[in-house]
Amino acid sequence: MPRYAAVDIGSNSVRMLAAETGPGIATKILAAERQVTRLGSSVFQNGRIAPEAMDFVAEILARMAQVYRKLDVIAVRAVATSAVRDAGNQHEFLARASTALGTPVEIISGLEEARLIHLGVQSRWPQTDKRVLITDVGGGSVELISSERGALVEAFSKPLGAVRLTEVFLKSDPPAPLELHRMNEYIEEKLAAPLRRIGVGPFDRVIATSASAAALVCAVNRVGRSRREEADRLKASVSQVRKFYREVSALDLSERLKIQGLGPRRAELIVAGAAVFRRTLELFQTPSMHYSAAGVRDGIIADLAARGVGRELSMLNRDQRRVVEQMVRRYGTPLAHARKVAEMAQRLFEALQPLHRLPPAYGKLLEASGYLHDIGHFVSASSHHKHSHYLVAHSDLPGFTDLERQMIAALCRYHRKAMPAPRHTPFQSFDPDTRRAITLLAPLLRIADSLDRSHEQRVHGLHVQVRNGSVTLAVESPSDTDLEMWAVERVADAFRETYQTSLTLSRVKS
Repeated sequence: MPRYAAVDIGSNSVRMLAAETGPGIATKILAAERQVTRLGSSVFQNGRIAPEAMDFVAEILARMAQVYRKLDVIAVRAVATSAVRDAGNQHEFLARASTALGTPVEIISGLEEARLIHLGVQSRWPQTDKRVLITDVGGGSVELISSERGALVEAFSKPLGAVRLTEVFLKSDPPAPLELHRMNEYIEEKLAAPLRRIGVGPFDRVIATSASAAALVCAVNRVGRSRREEADRLKASVSQVRKFYREVSALDLSERLKIQGLGPRRAELIVAGAAVFRRTLELFQTPSMHYSAAGVRDGIIADLAARGVGRELSMLNRDQRRVVEQMVRRYGTPLAHARKVAEMAQRLFEALQPLHRLPPAYGKLLEASGYLHDIGHFVSASSHHKHSHYLVAHSDLPGFTDLERQMIAALCRYHRKAMPAPRHTPFQSFDPDTRRAITLLAPLLRIADSLDRSHEQRVHGLHVQVRNGSVTLAVESPSDTDLEMWAVERVADAFRETYQTSLTLSRVKS
């Protein structure tokens, strides 16, 4: 299954998430880290990122990169948001941050930030049948998103982050009444445009994200910081939020630190964060909000998976494809058949990632074996799979390592007849991990070959569904595919035994 990493450089903290996922596949979190940096404090005071903040963030990013590199992620996206958008020395920061991570860091707009937050929420808590208002109170900005039936309708980014408001308005401790008044007037002014465009409720659900939302919901529900993960999807009513804001705005920092659910760094910002949530609920006339632990990082992971970023790692590159197609022509194998089998094999490899969990690079080897499995016919139709093995194993394949060439040869050997077995001498020469990979890939090549049994490319599409320990293959074709369906069923037992799962075939008209 593909592994991705996301890095979100916010105005208050840096977050990293590494996860395993794919289209239609539940996300498995492999690593998650968060470090408070207060990157925006100096930006909101004097317009520049302070040297010490830059050094600290670079150090944090280098450490996070070490974590996700060990997980063999196939793609990384690192973004910077409000504070870096506003910083006069953003180019210096981007250079330092990119060097520390070893991957480019990009500044994203407020609307792109909103899009990613929406994707993150939908990936962790789908709202496919509801009208939803999502509010994310970050360190430098607030993103307001209107969503209907899972689709983003309106999105706004406003400079109402908790760090920004605290630095600009709240100079006293506890905040003076005039400071609170000016801050709340500013909040209402900035929320006016989103309110006009989105309109007041009813909303089926208001979802609040960010650390400020987590702290607020934990506090009103009396959930301790050590149990913060339990706050996901918990609710706070508008009356609870009003009461909480009224109480914390009258306390100094030492008193706020005693509130259950508030950490020492969040206690510094909670007055501003609570003020934004309170006024948002009031202006949009909503009775409550639910907290979601999702954020930009989750959206990045979902977006990378949906776009198939890194998919090229499991596909032959242009030079490799040219090499195998030249070999197909050299040995007189029908190229149309070879291409169809290679296409079906690669599609099966991607769709069945949740089952075989092999590194993406193995997809290239399976695709190559799809091209070359029949070249042994050049020698003899009898035992042509063994002749294919010999020809590949003893040929020069530029673009492939010796081990890769031997693996492709082995897959050609096992595309029919006996499955891999310890008694087979060439198979014994591989290490255990390679033997396991060949064993898992061989049934996929057999199915792919069977899907073009007629050599007439009748199958136009293949839909694979993995659910509850079973696999369904739906073959899409405008013509008769009885021969292909029969051929797949003949080789299906090898798949069922290897993967210890059921396999069901169906067909749909294209």
